[in-house]
Amino acid sequence: MLMLTPNPEDSTDILLCRRQPSEVIQMGAVSFFSTSTLFNLMTKRFSFFSLALLTSLLFTPMLVQAQSFGFGADFVNRYVWRGYDFGDSFSIQPDFSFSAGGFTLGSWGSYSISSDGADANEHDLYAGYSIGLGSSASLDLTITDYYFPNAEGKAGEWSNFDGGGDGAHWIELMGAVTLPESFPLSITAAFMAHNDPDNSLYLEGAIPFTVSDVELGFHLGMVAGKSDFYGVEAASVVNLGLSAGKEVQITENFSLPLSASYIMNPTTKKTYLVFGFSL
Repeated sequence: MLMLTPNPEDSTDILLCRRQPSEVIQMGAVSFFSTSTLFNLMTKRFSFFSLALLTSLLFTPMLVQAQSFGFGADFVNRYVWRGYDFGDSFSIQPDFSFSAGGFTLGSWGSYSISSDGADANEHDLYAGYSIGLGSSASLDLTITDYYFPNAEGKAGEWSNFDGGGDGAHWIELMGAVTLPESFPLSITAAFMAHNDPDNSLYLEGAIPFTVSDVELGFHLGMVAGKSDFYGVEAASVVNLGLSAGKEVQITENFSLPLSASYIMNPTTKKTYLVFGFSL
């Protein structure tokens, strides 16, 4: 859920996570932190998230048994995230991840091939845990650190963990529930917990289905309230689309995953047609 300003307009699983000064409330001989203070203390802890995650990425493979490691890249004509175009150009999106049990640690990036779109370059770190709920249902929890290295000034400095929209790291907490295979609707809630003065909440519902040998998916996403991060003044639908994907057999041992998405943002009154492939 962004670049030089918190508004993504300034700057999908087919191709496509300022607070007031802290206060202390005195009650008799006991001091209690206000809700605002507790939240501030919690978000300050996120300042160490990237360092901890990077350390985990380096050392966990040496410590955990029965692990798996994967890497690859998506190649897309446009990077469109939650209804917003980042970079207005062809983008290469590398990814590598380490998994053990239900845990996943990884790094993902998106890089424009055009210098004009380089301000939208992105390099994220993420950690997730998947919980099986039976009958193919699941609950997925993810923490994502969004970082934009080409943002101007200190907003692009990796060591800048300031909040209130002035930092270089946007920390998002996301949960997604997928219902059983008989009706595999997925519902996602993503809360921007750090560096977003509005603590924006993004909600999305998606349903997959198949026609012939093509996997299709319909999704509808909205921002739950006012958000400078998403550039909306009130609750707004920002992401409406239909995606398609299939694998094209190239050789007996190699197939190429292809995807296409039609995406509409009713708030910005823009539409996008995204095509990509994965290696």
